[in-house]
Amino acid sequence: MNAEQARLQEAKERQIPWKKWGPYLSERQWGTVREDYSEGGNAWDYFSHDQARSRAYRWGEDGIAGISDDKQHLCLALALWNGKDAILKERLFGLTNAEGNHGEDVKEYYFYLDSTPTHSYMKYLYKYPQAEFPYDKLVQTNKSRNRTELEYELLDTGVFDQNRYFDVFVEYAKGSPEDMLVRITVHNRGPEAATLHVLPTLWFRNEWSWLTGPERPSLRQIASTAAGSVAQATHSVIGERYLYCEGDTQGVRIKVCLK
Repeated sequence: MNAEQARLQEAKERQIPWKKWGPYLSERQWGTVREDYSEGGNAWDYFSHDQARSRAYRWGEDGIAGISDDKQHLCLALALWNGKDAILKERLFGLTNAEGNHGEDVKEYYFYLDSTPTHSYMKYLYKYPQAEFPYDKLVQTNKSRNRTELEYELLDTGVFDQNRYFDVFVEYAKGSPEDMLVRITVHNRGPEAATLHVLPTLWFRNEWSWLTGPERPSLRQIASTAAGSVAQATHSVIGERYLYCEGDTQGVRIKVCLK
């Protein structure tokens, strides 16, 4: 029996919660029927990608390479900014059924590279352009094409020319069911130096705005040093959790520990 088989057996026979934390965070929650309360039933128009950064979800959250507990009380995901986009890159972008000449379609490049059954180890890759992300160009060009034409893809826009993009690798490894180490490694694939802001983000799903009774959780920074910072999250159901974050600007590597 190897280590992962032992974890699976512990989860099954002893109810040890090895699967409590995992990749349960959608990368695109906006524009779904779960968040549609419109009279006409048009989920895309009711909750668009543009609104997603400023509206509270009710039934789920989204984020890039994210994790959460199995009830999605506390979420951790990756936000990025290349210094040129008008918004942070916090969730995957795509076209609605009306915008795509072949219907709904995600216009991003991301890869699930590895995962064990208990999510004791996971690895993810996201490719982020160094140029401004062409949101409007993708929408307008695809919208103008008919269904017999090829789709207009992110590669077609030229933002990946000369390999001017970042490979962002995100790895998760569990020390215990409630202790998770996150390593974020960034590679500049382009011919020149380029700026990237890496923002590991910890937040609660908004449960307190919809129902009477749930206590509003708290999140605060409790320590800050040259090496990094520590944040404390307090929730009535999952208790206290701590986020330890440190970075290496020379190697462009960030380590995050959630416990």
